[in-house]
Amino acid sequence: MTTAKRSPDRPDRLLLIGDTAIRLLVERGMRGLTHRAVDEAAGLPAGSTSYYARTRVALLEVALARMTVLEAGEFAPALAAGDLPPALPRDVDGVADMAATIVSEAIREGRAQKIARYELALEATRRPELRGMYDSAGVAFREAAVAMVAALGSPEPARHGRFLVAWCEGVMFDAIAGSGWATPPSRADIRTGIAELLAGMLGDTARRHRPTAPPESPNK
Repeated sequence: MTTAKRSPDRPDRLLLIGDTAIRLLVERGMRGLTHRAVDEAAGLPAGSTSYYARTRVALLEVALARMTVLEAGEFAPALAAGDLPPALPRDVDGVADMAATIVSEAIREGRAQKIARYELALEATRRPELRGMYDSAGVAFREAAVAMVAALGSPEPARHGRFLVAWCEGVMFDAIAGSGWATPPSRADIRTGIAELLAGMLGDTARRHRPTAPPESPNK
């Protein structure tokens, strides 16, 4: 349950607080994220952050909510509710291309967001009140992965979707915060790995879901 104060009249203020909280998590870690620090870093009057997020958990919720919105930009086609959206790929090459782009962009352009998310993930293991919100924030992404592997003919889409997400998350963590940070994989390497993962999970089903090349013109 969110405890942060809603502000329909000043949505920009909550966005600023959320963005600043994410930046502080990256620069100073969890201990450096305080209401006063957000006020100072955001150039807000003293007490502004406390007005919108009275408790520490509420401040963490603001940061997590903002981060979820930012990350949704990477997965926008995959977050539509209901049946598999037309924007989602329905063949192995398309899924591999989409997932490789998402992972590659996260490593190269979304590094700060991911570092902040890792900080919040660790904090969620110690705060049950944050755990539920953190888990809920990832539901749409996992559902999109399940929908994609189901469209590929997976006999166990829930399990296969989970491992597709886990593989991508593992590559991102290794390249952003793990021992592989100095030599992050290229997009081509990531795509090859995803294609190999899908081939291993789906077998012949994966081969049947490769796009069919158009017939050649008889004049060629």
